[in-house]
Amino acid sequence: MPVKLLLQLSWRNLWRHRRRNTILLVAIAIAVGGVLLLNSMLRGMQVNMQETVIDNLTGHVKVLQPGYLDDPSIAHGFEVARDWDAELDPDAIVGWTSRIRVPAVIMSERETRGVQLIGVDPARESISFLDDIVIDGEALGSPEDRRVLVGAALAEQLETKVGRRLVLITQGADGRNREAGYRIAGVYRAEVAALEKAFVFTGAETLKNMLDTLVVTEVSVRLADDRFEPGILATMVDAFTGLDVLSWRDLEPQAAMIAEFMDTAVFIYFLVIMSALVFGLVNTLVTAVMERVRELGMLRALGMRPRSVVAQVVVESSLVMAVGVAGGVLIAAGAFALVADGIDLTAFDESLQSFGVRPQFTPVMQTGDVVLVVVLSLVLGLLASFYPARRAVKQKPLDALRR
Repeated sequence: MPVKLLLQLSWRNLWRHRRRNTILLVAIAIAVGGVLLLNSMLRGMQVNMQETVIDNLTGHVKVLQPGYLDDPSIAHGFEVARDWDAELDPDAIVGWTSRIRVPAVIMSERETRGVQLIGVDPARESISFLDDIVIDGEALGSPEDRRVLVGAALAEQLETKVGRRLVLITQGADGRNREAGYRIAGVYRAEVAALEKAFVFTGAETLKNMLDTLVVTEVSVRLADDRFEPGILATMVDAFTGLDVLSWRDLEPQAAMIAEFMDTAVFIYFLVIMSALVFGLVNTLVTAVMERVRELGMLRALGMRPRSVVAQVVVESSLVMAVGVAGGVLIAAGAFALVADGIDLTAFDESLQSFGVRPQFTPVMQTGDVVLVVVLSLVLGLLASFYPARRAVKQKPLDALRR
């Protein structure tokens, strides 16, 4: 049978049963649209979690002295060569910075808290959450800035504010306690409130002078894209011989495990929904074939080959699936446009912090995911149509005409 005639017969048969096919089309469109929309939510959570980890002073790749993670003190510091980044591909990285991070005790006139004291070069911190914070007061001006930047939540606990003095106590390079007074330059507000309680920032050179050292405790690199990670890791391993060069997945294994689980969750959810949909599609097609036994028997009696009957049923189901999938993509695109700017989850901020998710949640629709859902839906629909098609050709022409 000519393909053109086969398509014409299949298209006309679809319009003969408008109600049934419309219900089937709506079911397919809602299922595909729901899968794509939930997929964008899961991808958004995955990207959100990864970006949060990377922003929180981790970066994509970090260099540490062996043993620093077990004992985060200045004793596990190292020196950084001035030209070490010469081999880095400038198109692969957003930027890099070195920091000094040590545990410290901070004291105000009324309260005392344990914090992480971090010496930074403010000009290089565009690769971390410090680039997005809102500051009441002033930001740090340079690595030599002798003031501190504290979080709003910590300032509230210490019952202090901009302009007041604080005392910081930490351990110096010689193992003895060092104590120094600092004035508060500004109070910062971060998207994740836990950061405000944990980190206190000052100039890197100021902290070096306080600790009486020339070393840093970490070098952090942010990449333009994840695909550059293997190459940058290899380059940094050669540049920092004897040091630990770790990816964000090594430093935050729990977040990495959850992010990887999202890939599996997307696939499992798709299979569950589409399996139920295919089951309904098969039942509908079997019913349609049984209603057309006399018609198909007559076509066989007029000379239509069995394979042409199979092809007609398969083409009909494929057309239904294709139109339904297209409708589902449009539904998902429309729903995604409503939430593309982000969803405010501030009310669940404390719960989200335990998963490393920001309160401003932005769904992510990836082209690869859309293509995967569309292709797998069409393939499953095609495979589902073969069973009722085989049922159709098993009917003998004479038996079909007697019914």
